[in-house]
Amino acid sequence: MSPFSIVLIGLAMSTDAFAAAVGKGASMQHPRFSHALRTGLIFGVIEGLTPVIGWLLGNAASRYVTAWDHWIAFIVLGLLGLHMIWHGIRDDADDDASRRTGAWALAVTAVGTSIDAMAVGVSLAFLDVPILAVATVIGLCTLVMATVGIMLGRVLGVLAGKRAELVGGVIMLVIGSAILYEHLSGAA
Repeated sequence: MSPFSIVLIGLAMSTDAFAAAVGKGASMQHPRFSHALRTGLIFGVIEGLTPVIGWLLGNAASRYVTAWDHWIAFIVLGLLGLHMIWHGIRDDADDDASRRTGAWALAVTAVGTSIDAMAVGVSLAFLDVPILAVATVIGLCTLVMATVGIMLGRVLGVLAGKRAELVGGVIMLVIGSAILYEHLSGAA
């Protein structure tokens, strides 16, 4: 997997956290940078750990599904991308999670937004990918995106967060298709 693909995965995985942070920032009167950074750290650490957990789970099962690994990655990333797109266009999105302010509430929200990163970790277990590098990039992208999301929340509002999730979903579809294409064409 190319460094460019790894960065794209990091950016795509951080869009859920960005959307939640924009919603949270929009609900705050005057977000401070220290609060935004704390939120970014919580989201970044959790988002960085979940692909490793998924990778460990997927790695345990990889010897049983090696012949279909590219199809599994394609399907998981495709479904994840479609889910992100669907969530990004929903009008009845639940904003309660983005309004929570305590560290535990932020952690629960971060876990909720990082389930997709765990699914990506599972799919990456079937490929020759440096999971620690991918997890670090995902965590750093999420740290930056969530911090920026809080600070821009008042300006951008929830609409930008939804668009970010749409873009993340499209990126997941493209990456899943690229993995399938590389494997079927013999480029992998």
